[in-house]
Amino acid sequence: MDTRTLTPGIVPGRLDKDRIEAGFADLHPPLDDHEALVAADRCYFCHDAPCATACPTTIDIPLFIRQIATGTPEAAAKTILEQNILGGMCARVCPTETLCEEVCVREVAEGKPVEIGRLQRYATDTLMAQGVHPFERAAPTGKRVAVVGAGPAGVSCAHRLAMKGHDVVLLDARPKPGGLNEYGIAAYKSTEDFAAREVDWLMQIGGIELKTGVALGRDTTLDALKAEYDAVFLGMGLGGVNALGVAGDDKGGVADAVDFIAELRQASDLAALPVGRDVVVIGGGMTAVDAAVQSKLLGALNVTIVYRRSRERMAASVYEQELAAAKGVRIICSATPVAVHGNGSVREIEFEFTDDELTATGERFRLPADQVFRAIGQTLTGDGLPDLEGRKIRVDGVGRTSVAGVWAGGDCASGGDDLTVTAVAEGRDAAEDIHAQLMGTAG
Repeated sequence: MDTRTLTPGIVPGRLDKDRIEAGFADLHPPLDDHEALVAADRCYFCHDAPCATACPTTIDIPLFIRQIATGTPEAAAKTILEQNILGGMCARVCPTETLCEEVCVREVAEGKPVEIGRLQRYATDTLMAQGVHPFERAAPTGKRVAVVGAGPAGVSCAHRLAMKGHDVVLLDARPKPGGLNEYGIAAYKSTEDFAAREVDWLMQIGGIELKTGVALGRDTTLDALKAEYDAVFLGMGLGGVNALGVAGDDKGGVADAVDFIAELRQASDLAALPVGRDVVVIGGGMTAVDAAVQSKLLGALNVTIVYRRSRERMAASVYEQELAAAKGVRIICSATPVAVHGNGSVREIEFEFTDDELTATGERFRLPADQVFRAIGQTLTGDGLPDLEGRKIRVDGVGRTSVAGVWAGGDCASGGDDLTVTAVAEGRDAAEDIHAQLMGTAG
């Protein structure tokens, strides 16, 4: 049942369509040709570039910026895409402020880094606009690989395997491919249906058959895939969402932030999307910030993020925290929920302050709320999976699991940060190891 029907405070049209469209416009508008040349000219082209070392996909950043500076953005794009086939999306959503740009020599010396992310977008957008795929498929190997999950890890793995000449079947439980990029990030970070267009573009490599609406555990099993294919890659992300575990968690108006974001990303008319007047988001990561900021952009009057630890320990970057604050979102730290109050639907949510060790202090407070979003982490779902490490599939450095012939990467696998760029790297590296295994060249 849709909990919004129980909560009169959750309504559409809090802002007019023009204001909503302005709020959800591109967060970082693209550079034009002149701006790109000026931005590229600031790069020192360091030989031992710390920016490249900080990139999870190890893109040769000085090289691609030099290629932009010399008027060959298409060559720059290929340099990027050789390492990161989702370079266009990563240019939009990567926390560059804590990765490549944080260690940029100009950031260290002047406090203003080279705009690596925007330059990467400029190059990849230039190439994609030409409609030509820069890579060619190798001769067919006769090997077939199943890739479960069409998110960043899965499509990265599928593309690299297809490029090597293998036939790939890409399975995803949702109606559309893209995973997190399609369903899980703020709409102002990826406008004009870019996630779908990028997947369509990389599928031009050939050799990849996409099957949507197919879920592992529901429609097929790992054993069945192992029997049918020469190798299997698991990149299905995390399907479950942690519950608050407090009284009243099931009241109307309490929902998962990931579902809210997914609904928003797929909405054809944002002005028709209901939002509360008083919105509370529980969590401290990117999902919490994305849900909170977008609630504010839809017209919520009061939006508050509440996180159980100190602000310094929030998974969301300082930049994202400041973006939330700039949009009018209040952030309360060192507080944990203890109860959801209301008669059928949420009206207030009660918290208790905690110390650095998450020990309750006894001091409590309540926030008015007609809409509460849980953003306190996701969990792996499914039976018959390889061995786990904690709550994720245990893998080695190249993605091998405890089951022979099965690899994993992305959010469902242990190790690494839960970032799009990290997932791309893990899918790529697993594909290289799968190829070596299938061709008998593995060490």
